[in-house]
Amino acid sequence: MKKTLCDILKVALSLILGGAILYWMYRDFDFHRMEHVLFHEMSWTWMLLSFPFGIMAQAFRGWRWRQTLEPVGEKPRTAVAINSVFLSYAVSLIIPRIGEFARCGVLKRWDGVSFPKALGTVVTERAIDSTLILVVTGVTLLCQFSIFDTFFKKTGTRVDEMLASFSSTGWMVTAICGVAVIILLWYLLRSMAIYNKVKGIFLGLWQGVLSVRYVKNVPLFIGLTAAIWLSYFLHYYLTFFCFDATSHLGMSSALVTFIVGSIAVVVPTPNGAGPWHFAVKTMLMLYGVGANDALFFVLIVHTVQTLLVVLLGVYAWLALSFTRKRSAMAPHTA
Repeated sequence: MKKTLCDILKVALSLILGGAILYWMYRDFDFHRMEHVLFHEMSWTWMLLSFPFGIMAQAFRGWRWRQTLEPVGEKPRTAVAINSVFLSYAVSLIIPRIGEFARCGVLKRWDGVSFPKALGTVVTERAIDSTLILVVTGVTLLCQFSIFDTFFKKTGTRVDEMLASFSSTGWMVTAICGVAVIILLWYLLRSMAIYNKVKGIFLGLWQGVLSVRYVKNVPLFIGLTAAIWLSYFLHYYLTFFCFDATSHLGMSSALVTFIVGSIAVVVPTPNGAGPWHFAVKTMLMLYGVGANDALFFVLIVHTVQTLLVVLLGVYAWLALSFTRKRSAMAPHTA
């Protein structure tokens, strides 16, 4: 009962946090103009062109996951692994962070994959992806220093003046996001401590973490990792051309806002709703995009891409419903 109440509280706090940030950002927003922007101002061609990259990013993740499972003796079907990833992103919209457990459960149910081993490889994936993001973030910041300096010189903006103009509410939202990240990290560490108390689960996790050392095709693994994040970036970058306010921005500014948004979604809200909007909107304004145009961009892009996640989840659920479980496919033995 206590665990159930804690789970309900975590979900409620996540929804409240995301909702509070969204309310603060859009409290004076002109929603009546949304229809005009959607049907008369934005280019849906570019939005549709971005969809295949959003799909490929998740498909590549499923393919890569199958690779990390092979060294620990698990060989799920490729289609099942990909559909489990599609489904995991969709269910995470309801309960943040539950997707990692959901996709491990799908593999266990359909292909008999060990849940602890699968979870261990998920931990490995997250560690690799986080490391990659940190490296790219560092390189991007170094490359963008000159651009920030040029921006400040042309506009006459000083960093101290910009910080002084940041509203008290803005500082409060930033502080709340920071506290949420700290709480999430504490919870993850605490959860890992609980897992470690169970020998069998700990062994499965450890085998999963070590699985990368024994991946048969290391170049393919590296290539898939690069393909995942390149697809995510293109899925986001192409949406810049949907709007006049962002179409002139270069790939470097898109990369900066993409990284900032990727870091913001660490805050546990459904699909990063709230923190992602706030982070990307703030960075777009730094690049000269008007506040109202930036709000239209983050609201429309995030909503449309979230709907794509939902559609992929529905597709995965239907596909899995018509997929025979591996135990049912095996010949009967006495």
